[in-house]
Amino acid sequence: MHYSIGEVAQMTGIAISTLRYYDREGMFPNITRSNGGIRIFSEKEINTIRVIECLKTTGMSIKEIKEFLGWCQEGDSSLQKRREMFYKRLEEVKKQIEALQNTMNILKYKCWYYDTAVAAGTEKALKNLSDKEIPKELQEYKI
Repeated sequence: MHYSIGEVAQMTGIAISTLRYYDREGMFPNITRSNGGIRIFSEKEINTIRVIECLKTTGMSIKEIKEFLGWCQEGDSSLQKRREMFYKRLEEVKKQIEALQNTMNILKYKCWYYDTAVAAGTEKALKNLSDKEIPKELQEYKI
């Protein structure tokens, strides 16, 4: 199947300008163009976009992603480099998840805190609470 840049933007939620930028940066080295020079995206480019967005989410820079895509063009000679890169990205995502889990737990504590204050009609009700009065799973997130 083939798609216009507008269709790809709509499918992926990525701005047309960003897709053009990716192309200018050489991220779609084999993209087909119409006689009028209009980009024609295939499933291959759609999959590349998904990988780009995934890697961006892990914190990789465009420069690093371009390097990875270059390795893909090299073929099997770069398998080890690509494998190592994905293991590094996996570790980075694990750290991100841990940080987000901590953030979520603090938010849960704050929700409990304000639910309790609203129910009591005042924050004063929470000022002298002992740790035993705070739900056990939230005690370590008390701020």
